[in-house]
Amino acid sequence: MPVMFRPTEPAANAPSRPEPVATDPAERLARELDWNLLRTFIALAEAQSVTDAAERLRLKQPTVSNALKRLEQRLGRRLLDRGPGRFALTEAGRELYREAVDIQGAILRLDTAMREIKEEVQGHVRIAMASHVVCPLFDAALAAFHARHPKATLSIDVMTSRFAIDSVMARRSSFAVCLVHEKSPKLDYRRLYREFFGLFCGPGHKLFGRTGLAAEDLAGEASVSFVTDQMHDALRSVAILRASLGLEDRVVATSPHLEEVRRLIIAGLGIGPLPLHVVRRDVEDGLLWRLPPLDDPPAIDVHLVTNPAARCNRAEQALTAELVQRIDATPIEARTYY
Repeated sequence: MPVMFRPTEPAANAPSRPEPVATDPAERLARELDWNLLRTFIALAEAQSVTDAAERLRLKQPTVSNALKRLEQRLGRRLLDRGPGRFALTEAGRELYREAVDIQGAILRLDTAMREIKEEVQGHVRIAMASHVVCPLFDAALAAFHARHPKATLSIDVMTSRFAIDSVMARRSSFAVCLVHEKSPKLDYRRLYREFFGLFCGPGHKLFGRTGLAAEDLAGEASVSFVTDQMHDALRSVAILRASLGLEDRVVATSPHLEEVRRLIIAGLGIGPLPLHVVRRDVEDGLLWRLPPLDDPPAIDVHLVTNPAARCNRAEQALTAELVQRIDATPIEARTYY
């Protein structure tokens, strides 16, 4: 007769064996951190105030403030410096924002991944674009893409260059067409075209229509410009030009959008910079007057920015490939607009 073995059963009064507990702080954080806290923090980082973030999230202000407090307690770091006249991310907050938008992008792209598995590709391309990009090469790429893929859909979101790059980093956008100040090693950059900026005034300005002006005639005049017209930002060369001409240090009005800077100049608020090829028709129609210097205008490069870590659908792959092929096949001289 075979000998039967029974597993040893614990005694009735034997203590139960505890569940293993994660001791690694990183593992504990991964298990316990609420994604909704990160989502709220991203809104705070991209807003101007707690009230602004609450409106974007359609939540009450105390709910957003409480979420920030819980996240700071969980991470043991102060993330936001706020007070009278202050609302800015701390160093820890800036680092968390960079990581959080990457996590958000991966989550947002899950829908694309699932559709690809089911072979139900919707083929939508979302482009983040700086305001008033005028580039014949880009327009030709869009036309060729639509002709080859008529069922694909497109959307273009106009935003500041910084937010356009953030959107690509977070994988909310397929790619960006924008100005670039500092390059991230996580993104790929290709110069799409080069444009040149000049200074202009509107019909109501005292310098409008005057010929033979010299650079010193602009000294002390009020100016309007883009929010990126700073020594440390994408329009640094334009900021240097304004400073060299002795324009008034105080910029009386700014906007992130070219159309609004154009409006401010035409309205007579001050002298301002605009791309030469974009406003050529306005000069011909008598809405703008170009001011010195007329030689060696500052050059600005506009880039195609993509995220190699993003999972792209077939439409995104096709349009990006179309743009890259045209950029590589076209000398920069043919992609330079005056």
